[in-house]
Amino acid sequence: MSTKYIFVTGGVTSSLGKGIICASLGRLLSARGLRVTIQKLDPYINVDPGTMNPYEHGEVYVTDAGAETALDLGHYERFLDLPTSQPNNVTTGRSYYDVIMKERKVAYLGKTIQVVPHITDEIKSRVRALGETGHYDVVIVEVGGTVGDIEGLPYIEAMRQMRYDVGRKNTLSIHLTLVPYLKAAGEVKTKPTQHSVKMLQESGLQPDILVCRAEVPLEASIRKKIAQFCNVEVEDVIASLDAKSIYEVPLLMLDEGLDARVIEKLDIKVKSDLNLDVWRKFVKSVRNPSKNVKIALVGKYVEHHDAYMSIVEAFIHAGAVNDCCVEIDWVQSDDLTEENVGQKLNGISGILVAPGFGGRGIDGKLAAVTYARTNNIPFFGICLGMQCAVIEFARNVCGLEGANSAEFDAKTEFPVIDIMAEQKNIKNMGGTMRLGKYDCKLIPGTKSSAAYGSDLISERHRHRYELNNDLRKQLEDCGLQVAGTNPDRELVEIVEIPENRWFVGVQFHPELKSTVRNPHPLFVGFVEAALDYQAES
Repeated sequence: MSTKYIFVTGGVTSSLGKGIICASLGRLLSARGLRVTIQKLDPYINVDPGTMNPYEHGEVYVTDAGAETALDLGHYERFLDLPTSQPNNVTTGRSYYDVIMKERKVAYLGKTIQVVPHITDEIKSRVRALGETGHYDVVIVEVGGTVGDIEGLPYIEAMRQMRYDVGRKNTLSIHLTLVPYLKAAGEVKTKPTQHSVKMLQESGLQPDILVCRAEVPLEASIRKKIAQFCNVEVEDVIASLDAKSIYEVPLLMLDEGLDARVIEKLDIKVKSDLNLDVWRKFVKSVRNPSKNVKIALVGKYVEHHDAYMSIVEAFIHAGAVNDCCVEIDWVQSDDLTEENVGQKLNGISGILVAPGFGGRGIDGKLAAVTYARTNNIPFFGICLGMQCAVIEFARNVCGLEGANSAEFDAKTEFPVIDIMAEQKNIKNMGGTMRLGKYDCKLIPGTKSSAAYGSDLISERHRHRYELNNDLRKQLEDCGLQVAGTNPDRELVEIVEIPENRWFVGVQFHPELKSTVRNPHPLFVGFVEAALDYQAES
């Protein structure tokens, strides 16, 4: 079977959930035995999101190979339980950069470089590269932004050309739109969808399937009207109603027949019967937990929850394992002080200090660490959160007055966190951190080793600073346990305080590897510890 390409575009407004629709369709096709991958085409001119403010873009999702990508790739991995890589995320900036570099090397033999055909050819080559690996039966391509955006036009043109390059029988266009319900009029309005499809048609691309995001069920008459004015079959008007959880969307799309329509239109020979047993069991656990537990997420970007997307999802996965709903209390670290931390974190059964960069909000994070340590509340520190735990321990347990990270105080007498040696002379900030998967050797008998059930693991990283091994012995002599190190260079990866019920800090980002089928063991253990604390309180 030739590789099939499914293009998913969006219209009317952003944030309709193209990524979730792509991931849901991918889950359904995978459940039928097909080999599926998903690619995100981002129209922004940044080469990647690595240098973008979390308020601009949300979290940066890092792959095993160290690619800094859009957060949508996290959804792809969580739904498909398969790793992604750099080719799964293409940006306008990367495409233009590579074309310009080729032009500088006279690869185009002196021709005038234009958006069409050179940029569109570059986009198509990146899409086809995934399909031509021979690893996938289906490549789902999500086009970022909305139809009509100037920066998105080259992608739409590339999609139009692809339909001729690989054949109409091997391509499918899905368009996600909004069908709003006007409460005052008591009516569902189809005109925004009609205009969006018309705009897509003006670019030469006719959608084969319409996925209509709606608050209320779409009656047969509404579906018929949309089909008539958008040139699709009634069966190809798919309703995407609001769901309580994103993990319900595959089941909703199954009920609507999205996967069946895709399979029929692309003449795909499925390889097995549909098997969603694990998924259904997970969704049932998420819908009907027997208990709740409240955990504080202390961070500096908490107003924008997308900045911590993978952490949120990892809590959902861990909650399902523990038959509970994790209620996240979003705590702005700027607002925490030594004086008010008890009041702000009252009633909390676990404290997670989140990753981040820069000195803003650090005092609040340190106050949260102190509160967790001294009150024996389950604590989990991720990346900068782990570094804050080390700084707090050095100051308040080891008595190293003024101990700090060199990131915040270059002149501190006790730089318990220091910049990595290979990072000291780096000038370009994009894509130059310690990125991607590295091994970690665990110390037997630690909470981390018990959670993983293994002595050697690998996790994804994104940082420039590390625990300073020159001061490591002083920290250990005072009771801080190094629970895991990188075997190649003795970089400290995990620290624990053995006397506490659960006090774990990790230099890596465990949230990036948590999926529905494989919840991350550290999150599972942390939530379990929080439940135990809650039961005893």
